[in-house]
Amino acid sequence: MTMDRELILTADGSHTLYVPALNEHFHSVHGAIQESMHVFIKNGLQRSTKQELCIFEVGFGTGLNALLTLANKGERNIRYFSIEKYPLTEAEFSQLNFSRQFPDELSAPFEQMHQCPWNKAQQIAPGFELTKLDADLTIFNFNILPQFDLIYFDAFAPNKQADMWSEALFATIAAQTRAGGLFVTYCAQGEVRRKLTRSGFDMQRIPGPPGKKEMLFGQKPA
Repeated sequence: MTMDRELILTADGSHTLYVPALNEHFHSVHGAIQESMHVFIKNGLQRSTKQELCIFEVGFGTGLNALLTLANKGERNIRYFSIEKYPLTEAEFSQLNFSRQFPDELSAPFEQMHQCPWNKAQQIAPGFELTKLDADLTIFNFNILPQFDLIYFDAFAPNKQADMWSEALFATIAAQTRAGGLFVTYCAQGEVRRKLTRSGFDMQRIPGPPGKKEMLFGQKPA
């Protein structure tokens, strides 16, 4: 499936994509890398103490969160699962400048992330296995996956794709999450926080990235 998208340069010099049909950007225009580092790496990956980590990402998109996770994983062993209903075309991902913002050794892994087959585990680098899932999150069978230690919830905003933010879906994700597992999203809406709380996560608002006052962080009780 395809979706019309336009390449945009954000304030920190990194690219994002704009979807005219939704009037929505994939990342913050204040800085794509800056936002992903704050939300998903600083407040997700770096808050987890596990050395063997299973990450589930909602919205593979540009692959930025996966690339930043690889760049910041240290000595951890990570199994990274990412679901995407509208994968980028080669013409789109080949224009992204993320790998040029990092050391040269990340250029090849970033290209491999996009070029590797969908729905099949791929060893991208030592200690980093990626499985891209070409599927619709709202009807996905989570039972085929291992339990999660960390969720990156990076879907388009609730007012753009409400079905991606349903309480029933959050409850399914919570059931697939290990005790102590973490949940992070750029969204800070009160109704989203309440849905996640009712689904089984202890949620809180924490400071957001530049240009956004708050975001949500949660943990499944041990």
